[in-house]
Amino acid sequence: MIFKIGTRGSKLALAQSEWIKEKIEERHTDVRVELVMIKTTGDKILDSPLSKIGGKGLFVKEIEEALLNKHIHMAVHSMKDVPAELPDELMLCSFPEREDPRDAFISLKDKSIESLPQGSTVGTSSLRRSAQLLHMRSDLDIIALRGNVDTRLRKLESRDVRAIILAAAGLKRLGLADRITSIIPSEQVLPAIGQGALGLEVRRDDHETISLLDFLNHEPTEITVCAERAFLKKLEGGCQVPIAAFAVLNANIVHLRGMVAELDGSRIIRDEISGNTHQAEEIGINLAKRLLDAGAGDILSSIYKR
Repeated sequence: MIFKIGTRGSKLALAQSEWIKEKIEERHTDVRVELVMIKTTGDKILDSPLSKIGGKGLFVKEIEEALLNKHIHMAVHSMKDVPAELPDELMLCSFPEREDPRDAFISLKDKSIESLPQGSTVGTSSLRRSAQLLHMRSDLDIIALRGNVDTRLRKLESRDVRAIILAAAGLKRLGLADRITSIIPSEQVLPAIGQGALGLEVRRDDHETISLLDFLNHEPTEITVCAERAFLKKLEGGCQVPIAAFAVLNANIVHLRGMVAELDGSRIIRDEISGNTHQAEEIGINLAKRLLDAGAGDILSSIYKR
């Protein structure tokens, strides 16, 4: 059987898809996996910040179309790129074990955010990161940094920026963990929804593919990502708003922290909530409601109107 996986063509996307390919071929010796590279809107537009392009699913839409048209059997996404709402015919099936969900601080001279000199330039592609950084250090000069991991690291080496912030998971999957200066605690900068996890998207009626991928599911990852994505869905969030959430599992208890921030970091609304594992989705929804009641709705409305 030839099994086709749709993926973006970046080094990181291919590394993630290759890992899934190897796992499938190890488990199912009668299956040969092919990677099908698909260019997404987010890959085509590199000269604008993601928040300015607008819309949701900038890195998944074209891959989803290939899935719906049956050109591929499955899509592999970085979970943080997957919109809260999927087309009715598609679903996320198995949830492989999550890599490090935190952000990484990378600098040639400084050891942490706190040690950066006054007015330092920091590069990041994320409004979520920039809002939280500015809340900590309003003196920082945050600039939008697009492109793949190599491109962003070169900006640092050419002294265009004093530091950059990237997802630790991506660096580790690319074998670049040695480039990390320090890991940013999630208490300091809350990760993106689903950061460090992979999204395996399939057609809802393709029971053969769903069954074939069942062995990849890691239940703690499924539970925590479910809580985070329910939070995102209730807030109707996308990449153009500073929203973050991170869930951890301790025995049968899910603990979820979430936040919504003003773009300039002047105001951050945070809260946290706990509940049983079977209530993961409900926990995410309830935390979102609490933030909305505390004023997050006003922040989101003002951002969407800009």
